[in-house]
Amino acid sequence: MTVPTILVSGAGIAGPALAHWLTEYGFRVIVVELADDIRPGGQTVDLRGAGREVVQRMGLLDEMTARGLKQEGAAWVRSDGSRRAEMPVTAFHGNGLISKLEILRGDLVDALYQATKDRVEYRFGTRISDLTPNPDAVTVTLTDGTTLTVDMVVGADGPHSAVRRLVFGPEEQFVEPLGGYHAWFTAPDTVGLDGWYLLYQAPGVNASMRPSRDPRMAKAGLAFRSEPIEYDRHDLAQQRALLAERLSGAGWQCDELLAAAAVAEDFYFDSFAQVRMPTVSRGRVTLVGDAGYCASPLSGMGTSLALVGAYVLAGELGPAESIDTDRITGAFERYEALMRPYIASCQHLSNDLDTYMPPTTSEIAIRTGIMKWMQRWPFRPFAERKWFTTADAIELPHYTHTS
Repeated sequence: MTVPTILVSGAGIAGPALAHWLTEYGFRVIVVELADDIRPGGQTVDLRGAGREVVQRMGLLDEMTARGLKQEGAAWVRSDGSRRAEMPVTAFHGNGLISKLEILRGDLVDALYQATKDRVEYRFGTRISDLTPNPDAVTVTLTDGTTLTVDMVVGADGPHSAVRRLVFGPEEQFVEPLGGYHAWFTAPDTVGLDGWYLLYQAPGVNASMRPSRDPRMAKAGLAFRSEPIEYDRHDLAQQRALLAERLSGAGWQCDELLAAAAVAEDFYFDSFAQVRMPTVSRGRVTLVGDAGYCASPLSGMGTSLALVGAYVLAGELGPAESIDTDRITGAFERYEALMRPYIASCQHLSNDLDTYMPPTTSEIAIRTGIMKWMQRWPFRPFAERKWFTTADAIELPHYTHTS
């Protein structure tokens, strides 16, 4: 019997995680990725709650822990570098703003890739350019000219998903702007982070620096509030100019970070946005992670959503014994039903930019005051329930796979 084949678009977090579970169930998996290799760099992401549990079930928790970064906590600073408030990593049982296990996104993706590369067919430097659903298969054309006929297609290609556009429609139907833009890149550590995540706020802007594996460098972020801006997503010079226009002279390390952004090889710029879809499945095509339900970087839940979504989708498909249309339809329906409450909880966390980028000086003072008081009795239990338990807001099913 021919082994069913699933084509996954995207080799970020969701794609390789899904590939891991699908091969455990006996599927043949092809992952296509536009980049020439696994993308290095990226900001620090956390492994907490259900996402951490999925990594443990993959047998990769020790590997992720070994790659984890030294973290002391988060601190909000004034323009002169003095601290307004702190939240140590031990706050809220290690599930506060900084979790007890933080890892660079590039290291997380590399660990997933290393764990799957010998049993998954990765094709770099190409992506899906056309997709034709058939009753019992999907015909896919790649940008390198290759045509494939597969049993299923999964879009794990991020908030600007090509698969979503081809199957469900234009991006503007599903991507909801939240009112701001952000950039992430590597910059020299000009302040001596020593394990601390530092955040600086001026009215409508945010600058931050997080520890990196190299103690001389930091993972830096710059952000500003704005109505939607028309810009070319492939024009880095234009994006850097937008940042400079909004943050030049804003105080603290902003000018130094802008200088680093101008030459950073890993510079990334995008809007704060959520992906909201009435359904993430159609025929033999579905979406996982940011492609189908991005919660925005403000939520801190993108990694967990990707890992949990991959685990649940593969689990509901089950062993690769047969893969007819009725089975796929049922699996997709169960996948969505299980994920919907979790998606809603994660997206609810990030509808408001006021905490990250308060619009006025007085609100900055109020918000940083809240960060201090929420860690104290009697406010701590309420704050923990409201903001720091979402990662556990799903009960992971136990599935039986073939390995």
